Amino acid sequence: MAARNGGAAVPGTRCQIDIGADGTYSWRLTATNGRVIAVAARTYRDYGECRAAFERLCADVAELPGAVHHTAEGSGWVWRMRDRAGGVVAVSSRAYERHSTCQAAYERFRALLAELGSGDVIPWGEAE
Repeated sequence: MAARNGGAAVPGTRCQIDIGADGTYSWRLTATNGRVIAVAARTYRDYGECRAAFERLCADVAELPGAVHHTAEGSGWVWRMRDRAGGVVAVSSRAYERHSTCQAAYERFRALLAELGSGDVIPWGEAE
């Protein structure tokens, strides 16, 4: 899959790769309005590995399980997407007050990944 800037499936949506204080990389998917839709549940040793992980996520989304869960504090709802081995690979960027709102956000995220995976362009943005 070719990955270059521009041509987002949903105009303005972009994937950004951030570097942590420990030198590891993680991705975040950001909506047109600037709100973070989802974040990587893992960190990666280098930029290329992180970028390839997001591209695989887009390509494989139809085969990956996920679900809505209570937050650890039990005061809201979050969603998690897992890889084929059962490890968490993507999580909601925030907790939702209602289960139905969280479920709808998760379904929109899956649809967005499928759309990104079906094209040949992933909208990469610069880290802020």
